[in-house]
Amino acid sequence: MKIEETGLPGLMVLTPARYGDERGFFSESWSRRRMREAGIDLDFVQDNHSLSVAPGILRGLHYQSPPHAQDKLVRCGHGAMFDVAVDIRKGSPSYGQWFGIELTPENGRQLLVPKGFLHGFITRAADTEIIYKCTDYYAPECDGAVAWDSCGIDWGFAAAPVLSEKDAAAPALADFDSPFTWEG
Repeated sequence: MKIEETGLPGLMVLTPARYGDERGFFSESWSRRRMREAGIDLDFVQDNHSLSVAPGILRGLHYQSPPHAQDKLVRCGHGAMFDVAVDIRKGSPSYGQWFGIELTPENGRQLLVPKGFLHGFITRAADTEIIYKCTDYYAPECDGAVAWDSCGIDWGFAAAPVLSEKDAAAPALADFDSPFTWEG
């Protein structure tokens, strides 16, 4: 497994090794043992799978607040997506900064999004499937969002994205009081 730092503390790109032949490939997308050896000790409790039927569907920027904050390991099972994380930990040297990466089944990359980050993505292809692991269960009372267009993100999409009602009504980052604190 190749592990890359992103410049935002705790946010990493994981690229599992692939073993393939003319039939396809095999890849170990997560191994607790291997990750612990690399200093990443997470206990995932829930897997989520999302389908977006068209290019330009934007989901985010989402978070789940304490006491049910979640680390996420995100990958693309089909299609293509631009995946983004924004640091919202009060006092963090990278507060408000974002990182984005193209995730596809072909490149095999995964984004490890720690607690204290907003997360969102925009689809680049029809029938894009997003698969992600979480370290806490979904808790609707802790679910929140920040406006997708308030963080200076270059989504690389010229048209207006397709949003949910929740995402269209989300407050701007400047009006958001983050429940997360940098623990450096």
